[in-house]
Amino acid sequence: MTAAIEMNPGNFGATLAASALHINTPLLSLKSVAIAPPSVDAAIMTQIDLQVARGERVALVGPSGTGKTTLLRTVNGQIRAHTGQIVFDGVSMASLSATALRQLRCKIGFVAQKHDLVEPLRVHQNVMAGALGRWSNGRALRYLVWPRQDELAECQAALASVGLAHKLHEPTTALSGGEQQRVAIARALVQAPQLLLADEPVASLDPGTANDILGLLTSLAYSRGMALICSLHQPDLAARYFDRIIEVRQGTLIELSAKHPAGGSREGVASLGHAS
Repeated sequence: MTAAIEMNPGNFGATLAASALHINTPLLSLKSVAIAPPSVDAAIMTQIDLQVARGERVALVGPSGTGKTTLLRTVNGQIRAHTGQIVFDGVSMASLSATALRQLRCKIGFVAQKHDLVEPLRVHQNVMAGALGRWSNGRALRYLVWPRQDELAECQAALASVGLAHKLHEPTTALSGGEQQRVAIARALVQAPQLLLADEPVASLDPGTANDILGLLTSLAYSRGMALICSLHQPDLAARYFDRIIEVRQGTLIELSAKHPAGGSREGVASLGHAS
């Protein structure tokens, strides 16, 4: 005899409401944020308001020195906002201790223009550096000399996502520039981030490789449900691959276009770079 399944309508409704709230709440929210970083070369940003949904793909465009990198480093917690509020995954970053901030940053992957790979190491050792936020120091040191099979399998899965599973044991120095950038992406994927930040990831790559890398980043964001914020110099690439395009100009943000939720236009993108 099959047992009857009881359903509490009140609990079911509360669960649905909580799920809807989770989906509709932005993953990242910046409100009236001002950034005054210590570096004299970095742009000072004022009155930044930005919301990014879960799974959304956002391009930050504009010339060098306008504040794109400063903004990404602030979102990543490397630079503290001077004023305003930054909320990530429902948590205000300003209220966090240094330890809690490090834990939160494990949910945020970062891919830089200079990929910061350690060239004397092999590919799998560089990729698994993405796990350091959740590994003890002892485990990290042991991995360098004696990786377990389950750890290598995790690494190979990340490399397979970027088309480099066959490079698992290759010396990092043997890779091309495009392959090294893919390894940096795989390293970020090992974190299983909710948000992936990419700071000029294709600036030093040829046009064909740049298209490959941006196609890879945006497709991974889509398939994994990650939000993606990517800074670029090239508005044509931004228009090709991203849901939203935001120009960083004189320390402020100007929304240029959006595909979602209502299939917005690309108006304003063509003139980008000609504005004063």
